Amino acid sequence: MSALLVLFPAMAFAEDPSGATLNMGLNALWVMLAAVLVLLMQGGFILLETGSTRMKNAGHVAGKTIFTVGLCSLIYWAFGYGIAFGGSGNDFFGWGDFFFDPAKTSVDNGLPTTIFFLFQLAFAAVSLSIAWGGFAERAKLSVYLIFTILFTALIYPVVAHWIWGGGFLAQDGAQDFAGSTVVHLTGALAALAGTILLKPRIGKFNKDGSANEILGHNQVFTALSVLILWVGWFGFNAGSTVAIGDGFFGFVAFNTQLGAAGGAVAALLISWAVLGKADIGTTLNGALAGLVAITASCAFVDPWAAVVIGLVAGVLVFYSVRFFEKMKIDDPIYALSVHGAAGIWGTLANGIFATEELASKVGVGQGGLIDTGNWHQLWVQFESVVICGVFVLAASFILLGIMKAVMGLRVTEEQEIAGLDLSEHGNYGYPEQLKKPSGQNIQA
Repeated sequence: MSALLVLFPAMAFAEDPSGATLNMGLNALWVMLAAVLVLLMQGGFILLETGSTRMKNAGHVAGKTIFTVGLCSLIYWAFGYGIAFGGSGNDFFGWGDFFFDPAKTSVDNGLPTTIFFLFQLAFAAVSLSIAWGGFAERAKLSVYLIFTILFTALIYPVVAHWIWGGGFLAQDGAQDFAGSTVVHLTGALAALAGTILLKPRIGKFNKDGSANEILGHNQVFTALSVLILWVGWFGFNAGSTVAIGDGFFGFVAFNTQLGAAGGAVAALLISWAVLGKADIGTTLNGALAGLVAITASCAFVDPWAAVVIGLVAGVLVFYSVRFFEKMKIDDPIYALSVHGAAGIWGTLANGIFATEELASKVGVGQGGLIDTGNWHQLWVQFESVVICGVFVLAASFILLGIMKAVMGLRVTEEQEIAGLDLSEHGNYGYPEQLKKPSGQNIQA
C-alpha cells in the first residue's frame, strides 16, 4: 500500500482509502490501458489495408480510417452506447444513456462509466474498420460517411446488446468473451454485403471467371500491421476481464498468445504444403485468424485447446480465401476469411472446448462437448452465430442497397483507375512517386 501511495500520491488524500476503492482504481487503470491498446489497433488497420492495396490508394486508406474513427466516436456517444448498454431496454435492444453523460451514473461493471464507455467504443471502432475491408479501392468517400453512421447506430450496438448487454443471447448463455462474433463476424458480414454490392475491382476477374492477383504494394507494412494488431489484442482479450483481481487477465493473455501462434504456424505450413512455397501473406493472415478465433474462447478453454483453435484457424483461412475467390467475391484484405470464417470457428469452438470450471468462473454458459459430453453449449454457440449473422447481413444489404439506389456506392471507372487518393482527396499518399494524369478531370 505504501508503495502505491508513492506512485499515486493523490490516493493518500482520498476520502475512502479502502481496499474496495483501491481495487476499483487498479481495475480502472488496467481497463483504461486496455482501451488505449485497442484504439491503437487502428494503426494496425491503417497499415494492413494500405499494405494490402495499391500505392495509388494509400493516403485515402489512412485518411478515411482516422475520419471514420472520429465519426464513429460521435455516433457511439450519441446513440450506439445507449442501444448496446442502455439500462431501460429489453431483450432485443438497449434504451437510454443517449448522448452519454457520465455524470448521471458513476460506475458501470465496477468501473467509472467514462472508462467502460471508452473501452466499448474502441471495440465498435475495430468492427467498423473490419467492415471497410470489403469497400477497399472502389467505394466513394461519402459511402464511408453514411455507412459509419448507420453501422455504429443501428447494426453493431444491436449485436453487442444481444450478447454483452443482457440481451436474449446473453440470457441463453452465449459465450463470446471479447468478440469473435460481436466484433469480428459483425464487421466481416458488413464487408461481405459491401463487396457484393460494389462488385469486384477492375481487373480482378477475367471474362472466363478466372481471378487475377492484385498485389498489395507493401508487404512490410502488412507484417508490421499484424504485429501492432497482435499487441493490441492483449488489450482486446485480457482487457475484457475488466479487472486485475486474481490475475485471470494473465491467463486470458496466455491463451491469446497461443492461439495467435497456432494460426501463424498452421497457415505457413499449409501454404508451403499446398503451394510448394511458404506464402508470407497467408502466414500473416493465419496469425490474425488465430487471434480472431481465440477471441471468443480465451477465457473459457485450457491452453492446449487454445493451440488447437489457432491451428484450425490457420488452415481455415487458407482455404476460405480460395473459396471466396472461386465465388467471384473480391475481398481485398481478406476480411471475410480472417474475421468472418475464423470468427465463426472461434465462436463455435467454445461449444466444443469450453470447460465447466472456466465457464463457472466467467459466469457465462456452461462447459462444451469435450468437457461435459453435452451438446447444449455448442447449440447455443451455433444459435448466436446464425442469428447475429443473418441480422448483420440482412441489415447491411438493406441499408447499403438503399444507399446504392439513392447515391451510388462506387467511384467511376476513371476515378478507380486513377486511384482514390487523387479522385477523392486531390493528392497522392506518395506524391513524390506518382503524378496526376494530365488533362483529366477525375473529381467526384
